Amino acid sequence: MANHSSAKKRIRNSATKRLRNRYQAKTTRTLAKRLRETTVKSEAETLLKEVSSMLDKLAKRSIIHKNKAANQKSKLAKVVAKVGTVVEAKKKAAPKAAAKKTSTKK
Repeated sequence: MANHSSAKKRIRNSATKRLRNRYQAKTTRTLAKRLRETTVKSEAETLLKEVSSMLDKLAKRSIIHKNKAANQKSKLAKVVAKVGTVVEAKKKAAPKAAAKKTSTKK
């Protein structure tokens, strides 16, 4: 246990900051997860702006490393780029797959 009053104060402050950092990081992770699950292009783009901003703030405050923030932003941007094309491809592929099944059974 700390003997000096300044050390005791430092322990209290670091505990408070740790909780705040955990909350901010967890909120960012949750929003990133929601971004990966979305299927609407416009919603994904707005979420990407929000998540990118949050990641930049975390990196600026040294909660996460700046390269980690950059890597996550890059991966999320790729996900957003695929959102519209993947949904359209699934819609087009589904009827063809059903047609092939019926034609092979004779």
